[in-house]
Amino acid sequence: MSLSTALAGFDFAAPLAFLALPAPLLLPLLARRLPRARRAPAGAILTPRALAERFSGAAGAGARRTVAPAKILAALAWAALVVALAGPRSLSAAPATPVSGRDIMFTLDLSGSMAVEDFEIDGRPASRVDALKKVGAELIARRAGDRVGLVVFAEKAYAAAPLSFDVDAVARTLRDTPLGIVGHSTAIGEGLGLALRRLSQSSAPSRVIVLLSDGSNDAGTTDPNEVARLAAALGVRVYTIGMGVIDTKTFNGLGDPVDFEALQKLAAIGGGEAFRAKDTAGLEAASRAIEALVVGEAGVSAGVERRALWPWPAAFAFLATAAFALTRGRGAGFAPS
Repeated sequence: MSLSTALAGFDFAAPLAFLALPAPLLLPLLARRLPRARRAPAGAILTPRALAERFSGAAGAGARRTVAPAKILAALAWAALVVALAGPRSLSAAPATPVSGRDIMFTLDLSGSMAVEDFEIDGRPASRVDALKKVGAELIARRAGDRVGLVVFAEKAYAAAPLSFDVDAVARTLRDTPLGIVGHSTAIGEGLGLALRRLSQSSAPSRVIVLLSDGSNDAGTTDPNEVARLAAALGVRVYTIGMGVIDTKTFNGLGDPVDFEALQKLAAIGGGEAFRAKDTAGLEAASRAIEALVVGEAGVSAGVERRALWPWPAAFAFLATAAFALTRGRGAGFAPS
């Protein structure tokens, strides 16, 4: 249905139901054409003439008094029931939603080293995972118009949220995912592989993987570089963000360094770019930079909101049927002498 039609404000979900409207008139006509059943002989009860006249006169008067209202109520009940079956509904234009044609899989490291508190949030010490959840959830929530999915990994990879336009729901999933749910090691290849598998089923013109990690690939059997090559062959770009104050070049034996060189290589193979985040501000800057790189013109998708109205005619049909039953009940009584 077009938007202009929807703005008319009303339609029926099953308009063919109105074909049943003349059924009460047609059924008696069809019944008359059916062959009559033979009646078996039956006995008769002799009733005194005066008593028979009194009974027949009272019943006839009651029937005459109730036949017109009963027919009207029956007709109204049937008509209201048919209207309810047709599914009346009100229509209104839904708010327009931008549609970008991009599918983005956020692939986030939740290994044990993400518990290290070398970041700050609002001037207070915070763990890497807390910073990742804060900045990552904000980045996801800003991707209105994109289909966004979420893969978390450590020793194993887990698809936490499928590709969806509901970016707020994906952001909530990230905030609610606990550390350690998929182990404590870092299997970057497994996380990338699962994200690529989800995007390989997508027909979107632009497909992107955003990988946030703080360590080197030390678990799993999948080579992340091979996954990046496959991603490039499939037209999927890979962006990486390395989280951590110390990297493998400046590592002095203390702390948990980030293998930024490996993340740079992944991004280069995958046709994207690599960013380094030493603190929360750097993480926010990296997310903004990636956001700018994957930006593009967005189309607009307008929808229609439908509200079912069938309970109203259904309730009227029920009341009319109840009134019909009461009217028939009163008409079946005998007139006073």
